[in-house]
Amino acid sequence: MNHRTYLALALPLTLSTVTTPLLGAVDTAVMGQLPNPAYIGGVAIGTIIFNTMYWLFGFLRISTSGFAAQAFGANDELQGKLSFIRPFLIALAVGLFFFLLQKPIEYSAMALLNPAADVQTFASEYYGIRIWGVPLTLLNYVILGWLMGMAKIKWAVFIQIMMNVLNIVLDLVFVMGLSWGISGVAAATLIAEFTAFAVGLWVVVKAGGISLNFLPLKQILDLPAMKKMFMVNKDLFIRTICLLLVFNLFTYKSASFGTETLAANAVLLQIHYLMAYFFDGFSNATSILTGKAMGAKDYNLYKRTLSISAQWAILTSAFLTLMYWMFSESVIRLFTTIEEVVEMAMIYSDWLLLFPIATSIGIIFYGTFTGATETAPVRNSMIVSLLFYFLMFYLSVPHLENHGIWLSFIAFSIGRSVFLSLYVPKLSRQFQAL
Repeated sequence: MNHRTYLALALPLTLSTVTTPLLGAVDTAVMGQLPNPAYIGGVAIGTIIFNTMYWLFGFLRISTSGFAAQAFGANDELQGKLSFIRPFLIALAVGLFFFLLQKPIEYSAMALLNPAADVQTFASEYYGIRIWGVPLTLLNYVILGWLMGMAKIKWAVFIQIMMNVLNIVLDLVFVMGLSWGISGVAAATLIAEFTAFAVGLWVVVKAGGISLNFLPLKQILDLPAMKKMFMVNKDLFIRTICLLLVFNLFTYKSASFGTETLAANAVLLQIHYLMAYFFDGFSNATSILTGKAMGAKDYNLYKRTLSISAQWAILTSAFLTLMYWMFSESVIRLFTTIEEVVEMAMIYSDWLLLFPIATSIGIIFYGTFTGATETAPVRNSMIVSLLFYFLMFYLSVPHLENHGIWLSFIAFSIGRSVFLSLYVPKLSRQFQAL
């Protein structure tokens, strides 16, 4: 395996994953063209609510990809099918559960985040429409994770790009053309999510030969296999809770500094998501190749994947830092035309120059551990990073205010990279013993 092989996998995945945050980024950008910053704040609050639900169960994509990649590497058709059916049933149950509890979730979120009255009004309007897409999004996680793990990259890329291009077009039509306001961006996202689900399920059934009637329930609910899946998912669930605590505390404290600060931080966070998902494409490639190495018991493939992943983490972080340093104000103005928000965002913009190098190793090596389905190190390193974040937040925010929020976030990002890297030698020894 060489750089060309790695990039042939990583670049299409990067293209597809970078479109993922556009669901929130485009919503923010379109709202930023309207005169009231409360529109951006409403989307920011609504996005936090959905990120909380989706990220809690984001492991459905990640673990599905890891198990599917191992089945693919071992050339085990039966396990390949089971690696889809099991998480699909879990995603369906969880999605319906969230939908039925939509009112208590909304009430709790608003009470916790406590936004200004006008921001809360817009957030509720946004939430009331997008909540219908929760089951679809969780099922999409399983579909995309399985397609990636089974090396059906072209289909995974097509579905994600199709979903996000459709979202962008409908945002512009509903908001700029039909003047539907915040309801327009929510409706656009919902329609895009439904379309992606319909197309994705068709691809899985036709290209993968998947059918819920294909296997008896006893095989689907095989106890040792289910236990392994739940152990992996438990670790990734804890990791996600740590991330949610970071971002929810970030947004909560931002709101306490006023609507303009909340809007400015929302814009900068959307830019941060674009950077993070850029790395996520490389992380997905690393996960697929590591899973393949695990399934085939190929230590040399694992070593080469680890080395090339680290090199591209460094090169990618340098590229993103340079691009943002050159075009930061232009990028911010893509998200909003409100001068007060632009000026506020530029005050804190330089913190994002530190983000790529701080987080690159942590995100890309994350793919190494998920591909190997060895997720306890991911859980442990994230817990330690969260404690580091809390300490920095407690020490810096009272004195530095919003700069303190960003300082704490960058410290957390550094912690993710450093603490996870410490577990790599142990994983390498495990591979060597296969």
